[in-house]
Amino acid sequence: MASLHYKFATMNSGKSTQLIQAHFNYLERGMHPLAMTPAIDDRFGVGVISARVGLELRVEVFSDSCDLFEMVKARHAERHIDVFIVDEAQFLTKEQVYQLARIVDEQDIPVIAYGLKTDFRGELFPGSYHLLCLADKFEELKSICWCGNKAHMNSRVNEAGQVMRDGEQVEIGGNDRYVSLCRKHYLEGRAFK
Repeated sequence: MASLHYKFATMNSGKSTQLIQAHFNYLERGMHPLAMTPAIDDRFGVGVISARVGLELRVEVFSDSCDLFEMVKARHAERHIDVFIVDEAQFLTKEQVYQLARIVDEQDIPVIAYGLKTDFRGELFPGSYHLLCLADKFEELKSICWCGNKAHMNSRVNEAGQVMRDGEQVEIGGNDRYVSLCRKHYLEGRAFK
């Protein structure tokens, strides 16, 4: 029986590495994975999932107006899909998370969604919130703060390295804009030693 999996963590926890490895594992077994990423995340090019360890995967993209259920249903009719893998799942809309649940329940296709849980203010993203409500299985991937403790928080930093507390929820960026911190250093606003 298929399940909806939600794998979440802070930035720099290895989510992309694990996603690329999962995709490869299906291919290696002669299976057909379908992986997608939101069009909004074009840091490495449109439709490119890139891991810090040097791995890259070219995939299809979706927008927030895309009906993922219908898209996967159409692809599945053309060629059997063994798993649907979603990158940057925090950017999913509420409707799209429900569409993922329908992919699992009505098409019997497992779905693995990778993403952040919270934003730089410590608030849930809409996609993360609804995945926490609907997913069958959850897995938190671990990351560490500069002090060595578990990182819980994604901190946005400005050009001077100062932790920012205000701004739009979504601002695409990598190590130049975000630092993973433990709760203590996040609350203290200490992004570095």
